[in-house]
Amino acid sequence: MTFRDLNLKKPLWNALDDLGYETPTTIQAASFNVMMSGKDTIGIAQTGTGKTLAYILPCLCMWKFSKEPHPQILIIVPTRELVAQVVREVEKLTPYMNVAVGGVYGGTNMNTQAAMVLQGLDVLVGTPGRILDLAANGSLQLKHAKKVVIDEVDETLSLGFRAQLLRIFEFLPVKRQNMVFSATLSEEVSDFLEANFTVPVRVEAARSGTALAQIDQIGYRVPNFLSKVQLLHYLLDNTADSSKVLVFVQSRVLADMLFEEMESSLLNSVGVIHSNKAQNFRFNSVQNFQTGVFRVLIATDLIARGIDVTDVTHVINFDIPEIPENYIHRIGRTGRADKNGVAITFVSEKDADALSKIESLMQQELPFTEVPSEVEMTEELLEFEKPVAQIPGKLLKLAKREVGPAFHEKKAKNKKVNVRYDHKKAMMDKYGKPKRKRN
Repeated sequence: MTFRDLNLKKPLWNALDDLGYETPTTIQAASFNVMMSGKDTIGIAQTGTGKTLAYILPCLCMWKFSKEPHPQILIIVPTRELVAQVVREVEKLTPYMNVAVGGVYGGTNMNTQAAMVLQGLDVLVGTPGRILDLAANGSLQLKHAKKVVIDEVDETLSLGFRAQLLRIFEFLPVKRQNMVFSATLSEEVSDFLEANFTVPVRVEAARSGTALAQIDQIGYRVPNFLSKVQLLHYLLDNTADSSKVLVFVQSRVLADMLFEEMESSLLNSVGVIHSNKAQNFRFNSVQNFQTGVFRVLIATDLIARGIDVTDVTHVINFDIPEIPENYIHRIGRTGRADKNGVAITFVSEKDADALSKIESLMQQELPFTEVPSEVEMTEELLEFEKPVAQIPGKLLKLAKREVGPAFHEKKAKNKKVNVRYDHKKAMMDKYGKPKRKRN
Protein backbone atom coordinates (compact mmCIF):
# COMPACT_ATOMS: atom_id res chain seq x y z
CA MET A 1 0.00 0.00 0.00
CA THR A 2 1.11 3.56 -0.74
CA PHE A 3 -0.33 6.91 0.31
CA ARG A 4 -1.88 7.07 -3.16
CA ASP A 5 -4.11 4.16 -2.13
CA LEU A 6 -5.60 6.24 0.69
CA ASN A 7 -8.54 8.48 -0.07
CA LEU A 8 -6.61 11.71 0.44
CA LYS A 9 -7.08 15.13 -1.05
CA LYS A 10 -4.73 16.08 -3.87
CA PRO A 11 -3.02 18.88 -1.85
CA LEU A 12 -2.08 16.28 0.76
CA TRP A 13 -0.72 13.90 -1.89
CA ASN A 14 1.40 16.74 -3.26
CA ALA A 15 2.77 17.56 0.20
CA LEU A 16 3.59 13.90 0.86
CA ASP A 17 5.41 13.70 -2.47
CA ASP A 18 7.46 16.78 -1.59
CA LEU A 19 8.39 15.17 1.74
CA GLY A 20 9.34 11.91 0.07
CA TYR A 21 6.71 9.89 1.98
CA GLU A 22 5.51 6.95 -0.11
CA THR A 23 4.39 4.10 2.13
CA PRO A 24 2.19 4.52 5.21
CA THR A 25 3.20 2.74 8.42
CA THR A 26 0.96 0.06 9.91
CA ILE A 27 -0.83 2.44 12.29
CA GLN A 28 -1.30 5.04 9.56
CA ALA A 29 -2.88 2.52 7.19
CA ALA A 30 -4.94 0.68 9.83
CA SER A 31 -6.48 3.75 11.47
CA PHE A 32 -7.19 5.88 8.37
CA ASN A 33 -10.54 4.40 7.32
CA VAL A 34 -11.76 4.14 10.93
CA MET A 35 -11.14 7.84 11.53
CA MET A 36 -12.56 8.80 8.14
CA SER A 37 -15.80 7.05 9.16
CA GLY A 38 -16.22 9.62 11.95
CA LYS A 39 -15.99 7.10 14.81
CA ASP A 40 -14.16 7.80 18.04
CA THR A 41 -10.77 6.11 17.76
CA ILE A 42 -8.11 4.77 20.14
CA GLY A 43 -4.82 4.18 18.30
CA ILE A 44 -2.08 2.01 19.84
CA ALA A 45 1.34 1.72 18.19
CA GLN A 46 4.98 1.66 19.22
CA THR A 47 6.86 4.92 19.61
CA GLY A 48 8.49 5.93 16.35
CA THR A 49 5.88 4.44 13.99
CA GLY A 50 4.31 7.69 12.80
CA LYS A 51 1.34 8.15 15.12
CA THR A 52 1.39 11.94 14.62
CA LEU A 53 0.90 11.59 10.88
CA ALA A 54 -1.72 8.89 11.53
CA TYR A 55 -4.16 11.38 13.05
CA ILE A 56 -3.13 14.55 11.19
CA LEU A 57 -3.79 13.13 7.70
CA PRO A 58 -7.44 12.10 8.23
CA CYS A 59 -8.18 15.27 10.21
CA LEU A 60 -6.85 17.46 7.37
CA CYS A 61 -8.60 15.28 4.81
CA MET A 62 -11.96 15.91 6.54
CA TRP A 63 -11.27 19.61 7.10
CA LYS A 64 -13.45 22.04 5.14
CA PHE A 65 -12.90 25.73 4.61
CA SER A 66 -14.99 27.93 6.86
CA LYS A 67 -15.32 31.67 7.33
CA GLU A 68 -15.50 31.10 11.08
CA PRO A 69 -12.17 32.08 12.70
CA HIS A 70 -12.46 29.39 15.37
CA PRO A 71 -10.52 26.09 15.21
CA GLN A 72 -12.20 23.02 13.74
CA ILE A 73 -9.38 20.68 14.84
CA LEU A 74 -8.12 20.66 18.43
CA ILE A 75 -4.99 18.65 19.26
CA ILE A 76 -4.13 18.28 22.96
CA VAL A 77 -0.61 17.21 23.93
CA PRO A 78 1.20 16.95 27.30
CA THR A 79 4.33 19.06 26.74
CA ARG A 80 5.45 22.33 25.13
CA GLU A 81 8.03 20.53 23.01
CA LEU A 82 5.36 18.28 21.55
CA VAL A 83 3.20 21.34 20.75
CA ALA A 84 6.01 22.75 18.61
CA GLN A 85 6.59 19.41 16.90
CA VAL A 86 2.94 18.82 15.97
CA VAL A 87 2.60 22.39 14.66
CA ARG A 88 5.61 21.76 12.40
CA GLU A 89 4.07 18.50 11.13
CA VAL A 90 0.81 20.25 10.24
CA GLU A 91 2.72 23.03 8.46
CA LYS A 92 4.71 20.47 6.43
CA LEU A 93 1.49 18.81 5.26
CA THR A 94 -0.43 21.98 4.36
CA PRO A 95 1.69 24.07 1.93
CA TYR A 96 -1.02 23.54 -0.72
CA MET A 97 -3.93 24.14 1.66
CA ASN A 98 -5.28 27.35 3.17
CA VAL A 99 -4.98 26.04 6.73
CA ALA A 100 -3.96 28.25 9.67
CA VAL A 101 -2.31 26.40 12.55
CA GLY A 102 -1.02 27.65 15.89
CA GLY A 103 0.31 26.30 19.16
CA VAL A 104 -0.30 27.41 22.75
CA TYR A 105 1.34 26.32 26.00
CA GLY A 106 2.10 27.58 29.48
CA GLY A 107 5.23 29.34 30.68
CA THR A 108 4.93 32.16 28.16
CA ASN A 109 2.87 35.32 27.63
CA MET A 110 -0.81 34.37 27.40
CA ASN A 111 -1.81 37.72 25.88
CA THR A 112 0.40 37.08 22.83
CA GLN A 113 -1.15 33.65 22.36
CA ALA A 114 -4.65 35.05 22.85
CA ALA A 115 -4.02 37.63 20.09
CA MET A 116 -2.85 34.84 17.76
CA VAL A 117 -5.96 32.76 18.47
CA LEU A 118 -8.27 35.73 17.91
CA GLN A 119 -6.77 36.29 14.45
CA GLY A 120 -8.31 32.96 13.43
CA LEU A 121 -7.07 29.35 13.38
CA ASP A 122 -8.21 26.16 11.72
CA VAL A 123 -5.97 23.84 13.78
CA LEU A 124 -5.03 24.54 17.38
CA VAL A 125 -2.34 22.50 19.16
CA GLY A 126 -1.85 23.05 22.87
CA THR A 127 -1.28 21.81 26.39
CA PRO A 128 -4.43 21.31 28.51
CA GLY A 129 -3.78 24.10 31.00
CA ARG A 130 -3.23 26.86 28.45
CA ILE A 131 -6.14 25.71 26.25
CA LEU A 132 -8.40 25.90 29.30
CA ASP A 133 -7.07 29.35 30.27
CA LEU A 134 -7.80 30.76 26.81
CA ALA A 135 -11.25 29.16 26.70
CA ALA A 136 -12.11 30.43 30.17
CA ASN A 137 -11.19 34.07 29.41
CA GLY A 138 -13.15 34.05 26.15
CA SER A 139 -10.19 34.31 23.76
CA LEU A 140 -10.75 30.79 22.45
CA GLN A 141 -14.10 29.41 21.31
CA LEU A 142 -14.23 25.62 21.10
CA LYS A 143 -17.87 25.19 20.10
CA HIS A 144 -16.86 24.87 16.42
CA ALA A 145 -14.35 22.04 17.02
CA LYS A 146 -15.28 18.95 15.03
CA LYS A 147 -12.16 16.84 15.64
CA VAL A 148 -10.48 16.47 19.04
CA VAL A 149 -7.19 14.57 19.34
CA ILE A 150 -5.40 13.71 22.59
CA ASP A 151 -1.84 12.67 21.76
CA GLU A 152 0.11 10.63 24.35
CA VAL A 153 -3.10 10.35 26.37
CA ASP A 154 -1.60 8.24 29.17
CA GLU A 155 1.15 10.79 29.80
CA THR A 156 -1.39 13.62 29.67
CA LEU A 157 -3.39 11.97 32.44
CA SER A 158 -0.37 10.90 34.51
CA LEU A 159 0.87 14.52 34.56
CA GLY A 160 -2.34 15.48 36.38
CA PHE A 161 -4.32 16.97 33.49
CA ARG A 162 -7.48 14.90 34.07
CA ALA A 163 -9.41 17.79 35.63
CA GLN A 164 -8.35 20.18 32.85
CA LEU A 165 -9.42 17.69 30.17
CA LEU A 166 -12.85 17.31 31.73
CA ARG A 167 -13.23 21.11 31.88
CA ILE A 168 -12.17 21.42 28.22
CA PHE A 169 -14.81 18.83 27.30
CA GLU A 170 -17.43 21.19 28.79
CA PHE A 171 -16.47 23.89 26.26
CA LEU A 172 -16.62 21.47 23.31
CA PRO A 173 -19.74 20.61 21.33
CA VAL A 174 -21.39 17.30 22.20
CA LYS A 175 -21.32 16.24 18.57
CA ARG A 176 -17.64 15.77 17.76
CA GLN A 177 -15.13 13.06 16.89
CA ASN A 178 -12.57 12.07 19.52
CA MET A 179 -9.24 10.43 18.75
CA VAL A 180 -6.44 9.37 21.10
CA PHE A 181 -3.02 7.88 20.33
CA SER A 182 -0.29 6.38 22.47
CA ALA A 183 2.28 3.58 22.65
CA THR A 184 0.91 2.37 25.98
CA LEU A 185 -2.55 2.33 27.49
CA SER A 186 -3.09 1.57 31.15
CA GLU A 187 -6.32 0.24 32.62
CA GLU A 188 -6.94 3.58 34.31
CA VAL A 189 -6.67 5.42 30.99
CA SER A 190 -8.96 2.88 29.31
CA ASP A 191 -11.62 3.51 31.96
CA PHE A 192 -11.32 7.29 31.41
CA LEU A 193 -11.78 6.91 27.66
CA GLU A 194 -14.71 4.53 28.00
CA ALA A 195 -16.43 7.04 30.30
CA ASN A 196 -15.92 10.08 28.05
CA PHE A 197 -15.90 8.69 24.49
CA THR A 198 -18.75 7.29 22.42
CA VAL A 199 -18.17 3.60 21.66
CA PRO A 200 -14.50 4.12 20.69
CA VAL A 201 -12.94 1.79 18.12
CA ARG A 202 -9.56 0.42 19.21
CA VAL A 203 -6.94 0.17 16.46
CA GLU A 204 -3.74 -1.62 17.48
CA ALA A 205 -0.71 -1.78 15.23
CA ALA A 206 1.01 -3.59 18.09
CA ARG A 207 0.05 -4.74 21.58
CA SER A 208 0.31 -1.97 24.16
CA GLY A 209 3.83 -1.97 25.62
CA THR A 210 5.49 -3.77 22.70
CA ALA A 211 9.01 -2.56 21.96
CA LEU A 212 10.15 -2.13 18.36
CA ALA A 213 11.86 -5.21 16.93
CA GLN A 214 14.72 -3.14 15.47
CA ILE A 215 15.82 -1.98 18.94
CA ASP A 216 18.58 -4.11 20.52
CA GLN A 217 18.14 -4.07 24.30
CA ILE A 218 21.09 -4.60 26.63
CA GLY A 219 21.24 -4.58 30.43
CA TYR A 220 24.19 -3.99 32.76
CA ARG A 221 24.13 -4.65 36.51
CA VAL A 222 25.77 -1.60 38.09
CA PRO A 223 25.70 -0.95 41.85
CA ASN A 224 25.68 2.84 42.25
CA PHE A 225 25.92 6.33 40.74
CA LEU A 226 29.71 6.61 40.52
CA SER A 227 30.02 3.16 38.93
CA LYS A 228 27.35 4.13 36.40
CA VAL A 229 29.36 7.25 35.53
CA GLN A 230 32.43 5.11 34.87
CA LEU A 231 30.47 2.70 32.66
CA LEU A 232 28.88 5.58 30.75
CA HIS A 233 32.32 7.07 30.03
CA TYR A 234 33.54 3.68 28.79
CA LEU A 235 30.52 3.11 26.51
CA LEU A 236 30.79 6.56 24.96
CA ASP A 237 34.51 6.04 24.29
CA ASN A 238 34.30 2.46 23.00
CA THR A 239 30.92 2.05 21.28
CA ALA A 240 30.96 2.33 17.51
CA ASP A 241 28.45 4.60 15.77
CA SER A 242 27.36 6.23 19.04
CA SER A 243 27.03 9.62 17.38
CA LYS A 244 23.75 10.66 18.98
CA VAL A 245 23.16 9.34 22.50
CA LEU A 246 20.15 10.13 24.67
CA VAL A 247 20.72 9.46 28.40
CA PHE A 248 17.69 9.24 30.70
CA VAL A 249 17.85 9.85 34.45
CA GLN A 250 15.17 9.72 37.11
CA SER A 251 15.13 13.28 38.40
CA ARG A 252 16.15 16.86 37.68
CA VAL A 253 18.76 16.80 40.47
CA LEU A 254 20.39 13.67 39.06
CA ALA A 255 20.32 15.18 35.56
CA ASP A 256 22.33 18.18 36.76
CA MET A 257 24.69 15.96 38.77
CA LEU A 258 25.40 13.73 35.77
CA PHE A 259 25.87 16.74 33.50
CA GLU A 260 28.55 18.09 35.86
CA GLU A 261 30.30 14.69 35.84
CA MET A 262 30.30 14.43 32.03
CA GLU A 263 30.86 18.07 31.03
CA SER A 264 34.61 18.10 31.58
CA SER A 265 35.29 15.10 29.34
CA LEU A 266 32.70 15.84 26.64
CA LEU A 267 33.39 19.59 26.63
CA ASN A 268 30.73 21.35 24.53
CA SER A 269 29.17 18.18 23.12
CA VAL A 270 26.83 17.37 26.02
CA GLY A 271 23.56 19.04 26.99
CA VAL A 272 20.92 18.64 29.67
CA ILE A 273 17.16 19.18 29.63
CA HIS A 274 14.49 19.00 32.32
CA SER A 275 11.45 20.92 33.52
CA ASN A 276 13.44 23.37 35.68
CA LYS A 277 15.18 24.76 32.60
CA ALA A 278 13.76 27.82 30.83
CA GLN A 279 11.70 27.20 27.73
CA ASN A 280 14.24 28.70 25.31
CA PHE A 281 17.00 26.66 26.95
CA ARG A 282 14.95 23.49 26.43
CA PHE A 283 14.21 24.25 22.79
CA ASN A 284 17.85 25.11 22.11
CA SER A 285 19.08 21.92 23.80
CA VAL A 286 16.83 19.75 21.65
CA GLN A 287 17.83 21.72 18.55
CA ASN A 288 21.55 21.33 19.31
CA PHE A 289 21.06 17.61 19.83
CA GLN A 290 19.10 17.31 16.60
CA THR A 291 21.70 19.17 14.52
CA GLY A 292 24.65 17.29 16.02
CA VAL A 293 26.14 20.10 18.12
CA PHE A 294 25.49 17.89 21.16
CA ARG A 295 26.55 14.27 20.87
CA VAL A 296 24.95 13.45 24.24
CA LEU A 297 21.74 14.83 25.73
CA ILE A 298 20.91 14.09 29.38
CA ALA A 299 17.19 14.21 30.06
CA THR A 300 14.40 13.30 32.42
CA ASP A 301 11.21 11.68 31.14
CA LEU A 302 10.12 15.16 30.00
CA ILE A 303 11.14 14.38 26.41
CA ALA A 304 10.52 10.63 26.41
CA ARG A 305 7.11 11.35 24.92
CA GLY A 306 6.54 12.52 21.42
CA ILE A 307 9.72 14.49 20.68
CA ASP A 308 10.82 13.40 17.23
CA VAL A 309 14.62 13.69 17.33
CA THR A 310 15.82 11.79 14.29
CA ASP A 311 18.72 9.34 14.05
CA VAL A 312 19.22 8.72 17.77
CA THR A 313 21.74 5.86 17.71
CA HIS A 314 21.62 4.91 21.40
CA VAL A 315 19.30 5.38 24.35
CA ILE A 316 20.90 4.81 27.76
CA ASN A 317 18.73 4.41 30.84
CA PHE A 318 21.17 5.67 33.47
CA ASP A 319 18.33 5.11 35.95
CA ILE A 320 15.58 2.57 35.38
CA PRO A 321 12.13 4.24 35.34
CA GLU A 322 9.69 3.42 38.12
CA ILE A 323 6.73 3.51 35.71
CA PRO A 324 7.14 0.60 33.26
CA GLU A 325 5.38 2.40 30.40
CA ASN A 326 8.06 5.10 30.54
CA TYR A 327 10.67 2.49 29.60
CA ILE A 328 8.83 1.81 26.33
CA HIS A 329 8.65 5.52 25.52
CA ARG A 330 12.29 6.10 26.43
CA ILE A 331 13.76 3.37 24.23
CA GLY A 332 11.35 4.38 21.46
CA ARG A 333 13.49 7.48 20.89
CA THR A 334 15.84 5.24 18.89
CA GLY A 335 15.08 2.74 16.12
CA ARG A 336 12.64 5.14 14.49
CA ALA A 337 11.51 5.16 10.86
CA ASP A 338 12.61 1.54 10.31
CA LYS A 339 16.19 2.27 11.43
CA ASN A 340 18.06 0.10 13.93
CA GLY A 341 18.77 1.36 17.42
CA VAL A 342 20.34 0.30 20.71
CA ALA A 343 18.82 0.69 24.18
CA ILE A 344 21.14 0.18 27.17
CA THR A 345 19.86 0.01 30.74
CA PHE A 346 21.83 0.25 34.00
CA VAL A 347 20.19 -1.84 36.74
CA SER A 348 21.07 -1.89 40.44
CA GLU A 349 19.80 -4.17 43.22
CA LYS A 350 17.09 -1.74 44.27
CA ASP A 351 15.63 -1.84 40.74
CA ALA A 352 14.51 -5.48 40.91
CA ASP A 353 10.82 -4.69 41.29
CA ALA A 354 10.79 -2.02 38.57
CA LEU A 355 12.64 -4.34 36.19
CA SER A 356 10.13 -7.11 36.81
CA LYS A 357 7.24 -4.79 35.89
CA ILE A 358 8.99 -3.68 32.68
CA GLU A 359 9.63 -7.27 31.62
CA SER A 360 6.01 -8.14 32.37
CA LEU A 361 4.80 -5.24 30.23
CA MET A 362 7.05 -6.22 27.31
CA GLN A 363 6.37 -9.93 27.86
CA GLN A 364 10.08 -10.58 27.46
CA GLU A 365 13.17 -10.55 29.66
CA LEU A 366 15.86 -7.89 29.38
CA PRO A 367 19.10 -9.56 28.21
CA PHE A 368 22.11 -8.76 30.43
CA THR A 369 25.80 -8.67 29.62
CA GLU A 370 28.87 -8.46 31.87
CA VAL A 371 30.35 -5.06 32.68
CA PRO A 372 33.72 -4.79 30.84
CA SER A 373 36.70 -5.48 33.09
CA GLU A 374 38.22 -2.11 32.13
CA VAL A 375 35.40 -0.32 33.95
CA GLU A 376 36.28 0.41 37.58
CA MET A 377 33.41 -0.45 39.91
CA THR A 378 33.30 1.25 43.30
CA GLU A 379 31.38 0.58 46.49
CA GLU A 380 31.34 4.26 47.41
CA LEU A 381 27.83 5.60 47.85
CA LEU A 382 26.82 9.21 47.54
CA GLU A 383 24.67 10.74 50.25
CA PHE A 384 21.36 10.18 48.45
CA GLU A 385 22.20 6.49 47.93
CA LYS A 386 22.96 5.69 51.57
CA PRO A 387 20.23 3.74 53.38
CA VAL A 388 18.24 5.63 55.96
CA ALA A 389 18.93 4.36 59.50
CA GLN A 390 15.92 2.63 61.04
CA ILE A 391 15.43 2.27 64.82
CA PRO A 392 14.48 -1.36 65.52
CA GLY A 393 11.44 -2.16 67.58
CA LYS A 394 8.36 -0.10 68.23
CA LEU A 395 8.41 3.61 67.69
CA LEU A 396 8.82 5.53 70.93
CA LYS A 397 6.18 8.03 71.87
CA LEU A 398 7.49 11.41 72.86
CA ALA A 399 6.49 12.58 76.31
CA LYS A 400 3.79 15.21 76.36
CA ARG A 401 5.11 18.70 76.87
CA GLU A 402 3.85 20.21 80.09
CA VAL A 403 2.57 23.72 79.67
CA GLY A 404 3.64 25.85 82.61
CA PRO A 405 3.09 29.46 83.60
CA ALA A 406 4.19 32.43 81.55
CA PHE A 407 7.87 33.23 81.49
CA HIS A 408 7.42 36.57 83.31
CA GLU A 409 5.04 38.30 85.62
CA LYS A 410 2.39 40.38 83.90
CA LYS A 411 2.42 44.12 84.40
CA ALA A 412 -0.18 45.44 86.78
CA LYS A 413 -2.07 47.26 84.02
CA ASN A 414 -2.39 44.02 82.07
CA LYS A 415 -3.77 42.00 84.92
CA LYS A 416 -7.50 41.42 84.71
CA VAL A 417 -9.49 41.33 87.92
CA ASN A 418 -13.22 40.90 87.61
CA VAL A 419 -14.80 43.16 90.30
CA ARG A 420 -18.26 44.66 90.70
CA TYR A 421 -18.22 48.46 90.21
CA ASP A 422 -19.30 50.22 93.42
CA HIS A 423 -20.37 53.76 92.52
CA LYS A 424 -20.88 54.86 96.13
CA LYS A 425 -17.39 53.76 97.15
CA ALA A 426 -15.88 55.40 94.06
CA MET A 427 -17.49 58.74 94.96
CA MET A 428 -16.30 58.45 98.52
CA ASP A 429 -12.75 57.79 97.39
CA LYS A 430 -12.83 60.72 95.00
CA TYR A 431 -14.62 63.40 97.05
CA GLY A 432 -14.20 62.22 100.65
CA LYS A 433 -17.96 62.07 101.07
CA PRO A 434 -20.92 60.54 99.29
CA LYS A 435 -21.97 62.56 96.24
CA ARG A 436 -25.67 63.30 96.23
CA LYS A 437 -27.90 64.31 93.36
CA ARG A 438 -29.19 67.89 93.43
CA ASN A 439 -32.91 68.50 93.62
